[in-house]
Amino acid sequence: MNPTAQEPFDPRDRPARLTVGVVGAGRVGPALAASLRLAGHRPVAVSGVSDASVRRAAALLPDIPIVTPAEVLARADLVLLTVPDDALPGLVEGLAETGAVRPGQLLVHTSGRYGAKVLDPALRAGALPLALHPAMTFTGTSVDVQRLAGCSFGVTAPEELRLAAEALVIEMGGEPEWIAEESRPLYHAALALGANHLVTLVAQSMELLRTAGVEAPDRMLGPLLGAALDNALRSGDAALTGPVARGDAGTVAAHVAELRAHAPGAVAGYLAMARTTADRALAHGLLKPELAEDLLDVLAGSDTLGDARGDGAGGTR
Repeated sequence: MNPTAQEPFDPRDRPARLTVGVVGAGRVGPALAASLRLAGHRPVAVSGVSDASVRRAAALLPDIPIVTPAEVLARADLVLLTVPDDALPGLVEGLAETGAVRPGQLLVHTSGRYGAKVLDPALRAGALPLALHPAMTFTGTSVDVQRLAGCSFGVTAPEELRLAAEALVIEMGGEPEWIAEESRPLYHAALALGANHLVTLVAQSMELLRTAGVEAPDRMLGPLLGAALDNALRSGDAALTGPVARGDAGTVAAHVAELRAHAPGAVAGYLAMARTTADRALAHGLLKPELAEDLLDVLAGSDTLGDARGDGAGGTR
């Protein structure tokens, strides 16, 4: 064996095991604690209020007691704060003010919006602040633990804690990606734009296909959307296809007319995304400038919509 070759990281080689607590048993916290347990750490306490939280904790962390947030901090070396973004600052301030935070305690939040500064009240109380945001959508079931394998985490922490933060991510099966404190809101907006809006777009598309008479819209969309996503990740804007990128103003006008008739709630989203697509297609030379004017007129709500209702325009210009 080559003595200079780097051996694969095995979290079980780490001598010190941590007791782990979860404050906020939503979809994220129990899954992360379960993955840390697989790495050899020991979950000891969870706080949760709703019935759904209690059920999730029982499923992913069986036999772990449900206690108050203060009691979680009293029992754990590593505490996962997995509450909604808007609740996080108040929670941290409250825990620090009541003396629940212990010096040397690892305090980890999983908010995408915030970096490490939101944990400053706990830092002043002696805690070690880490922001570890998994770039993953969670179901609240055991499948989440499997999905963490290879998942990117947005990591923000004081420089002296960088190695500790990255080690925890690796132990959970993830890939650390360092995000500067000031870049966290933009980072989170980018993820929401892609993932959250994707769910809305797919759900709307399935509803429209059902209205059009398609019996299995999920089966129809699966291969199409899978290919589109793969092409977009590989090629970016070069993967743009469809009537907007081609400049087919008549087809787009027909789309808008049909949406106004059958799904008026989808019109604003279609127009906004089509305008953005047109801008990007123009910028990357995919949409010919001579075709763009009519298309942009349609997207601005010109009389072309009336023409589409009358003749069912949909062919290539």
